[in-house]
Amino acid sequence: MNETMVCVVGNVATRPVYRETVSGPSARFRIAVTARYWDREKNSWVDGHTNFFTVWANRQLATNAAASLSVGEPVIVQGRLKVRTETREGQPDWMSTDIDAVSVGHDLSRGTTAFRRTSRPEPALDRSEPTWETDSALSSPTDGATDGVTDGATGADSGDATQLRPETVMVT
Repeated sequence: MNETMVCVVGNVATRPVYRETVSGPSARFRIAVTARYWDREKNSWVDGHTNFFTVWANRQLATNAAASLSVGEPVIVQGRLKVRTETREGQPDWMSTDIDAVSVGHDLSRGTTAFRRTSRPEPALDRSEPTWETDSALSSPTDGATDGVTDGATGADSGDATQLRPETVMVT
């Protein structure tokens, strides 16, 4: 699928609006991106045209963006560019430029921030120690023969798989 991926650097222009939807959390905010250039005649930097984009974030990115961003903060947004043209209130060709965000972060070239990892509930996994004992039918043969497990140091048959001990291996 051909999608236009963009990376824009600008300032948060509106407070993020957070919503819980049926498909999960969603947040949107506007970003202002102003071009700057050096004017040789004035011998100073001059602001050019300002572009505004509506940034849409979903799921965990939406939650984190709403909790982390404030108006005026410098940010970097990466995502898919969406340009929509509609007719609104009788006026044709109303245009909206949106970014479906993949990543949002503070612009560290213009300040500092403190990162805090969000906690996720871990799935209930069995984290108990595994039992290394073998099945009783396998570890005690009925014909009196050994089970074929040998002692790593001597090469002798130990006769019982449950009495394996770790070997120390020297690597030089």
